[in-house]
Amino acid sequence: MKTRWIIAILLALGSLIGYFTSTSYNEVTGEKQHVAVTPQQEIALGLQAAPQMAREYGGLSSDTAAQREVQRVGGSIARGSAAAKTPYRYEYHLLHDPQTINAFALPGGQIFITAGLLKRLKSEGQLAGVLGHETAHVVARHSAEQIAKQQLTQGLTGAAVIAAYDPNNPSSRHSAQVAALIGNLVNMKFGRDDELEADRYGVRFMAEAGYDPRSMIGLMKILQAAAQGRNPPEFFSTHPNPENRIAKIQQAIQAEFPNGVPPNLKE
Repeated sequence: MKTRWIIAILLALGSLIGYFTSTSYNEVTGEKQHVAVTPQQEIALGLQAAPQMAREYGGLSSDTAAQREVQRVGGSIARGSAAAKTPYRYEYHLLHDPQTINAFALPGGQIFITAGLLKRLKSEGQLAGVLGHETAHVVARHSAEQIAKQQLTQGLTGAAVIAAYDPNNPSSRHSAQVAALIGNLVNMKFGRDDELEADRYGVRFMAEAGYDPRSMIGLMKILQAAAQGRNPPEFFSTHPNPENRIAKIQQAIQAEFPNGVPPNLKE
């Protein structure tokens, strides 16, 4: 019993020390972040995962015109916003899947949108809103933060299991499930905060690239309408409800343009 507790405490302390001492300053967001990988490692991870991710959504779209449009709008954001100040390699991909409504970013700059989402968009500005949001995930290093949080969670979960497990009491094995559940809830909270932060920086990035950030509100309304169907979009498994996000986006636009949005931005 005593040995088990000592091992658990050492494991927990090691995980906490490793997490809180692995820090990096993000020059774009101005935040000090807990991250466990370098930008170069993020790029490598994203490039390695991209083919598998594409396969899960039917591969890349064969619609070359639509593919070029995604790349053009994404490139405008990558070159025309603060994203250009980062070391990441931004590549924008249209996935074949015509049913799934989703978009996502891998670490290092690999960004995807499904054909199912693209066909629902009504303007170039709304596409810029999607890609600006996903670009913001990369710039804010949300994947790197999640990797560090997962490592911390795994360490603390392992410590809890070691401390609670009693080989003479079979029912104690359920403590591992409880510890894992707590860890998942913590990470879910961080994930939702990341989505709202990506909305804020997405507003800034698309405006810097010449797009009207109010187009993102129209995007949220499209997603909200899609949520009324029998099968809610996959988008909602990782993103907060659009209804709750619209108010936050409006606040971000007001903060970015206190004197009103310039009239020359593309919708």
